[in-house]
Amino acid sequence: MPHYTVHIGEEALDGKVEAQLIAALADAVGSVFGERLRALVGVDLIGIPRHRRGIGGLPTDQVAPLITLSMREAAYHLPEIPDAPARLIAATADAMASVLGEDIREQTIVSIEGVPAGRTGVAGEVA
Repeated sequence: MPHYTVHIGEEALDGKVEAQLIAALADAVGSVFGERLRALVGVDLIGIPRHRRGIGGLPTDQVAPLITLSMREAAYHLPEIPDAPARLIAATADAMASVLGEDIREQTIVSIEGVPAGRTGVAGEVA
């Protein structure tokens, strides 16, 4: 199951934007892997209070999303989906910009993590 963890400045989360971000990030995965995988995307939005975020050793007021997408490593190497990691990074940045505005793009960091086979599970069973 693809899973996003988004650390973002708390001020960006206003009670309205959360549903939009969750949908946009699911759409990002769907744009690369199709609707079947879109339906499985999990998203956790974690707000960071302004005084607890820093860049370059200094506190910052930037929203500065730090996004991690974790899914099975094999999905990044499917021959029918060339350049999957690059496509996912671009689609994820596009998703954030579509909801929070284009100026957020330069602050957005996306990391793609691959989980080796046999290292994930659902309902207590290796999946």
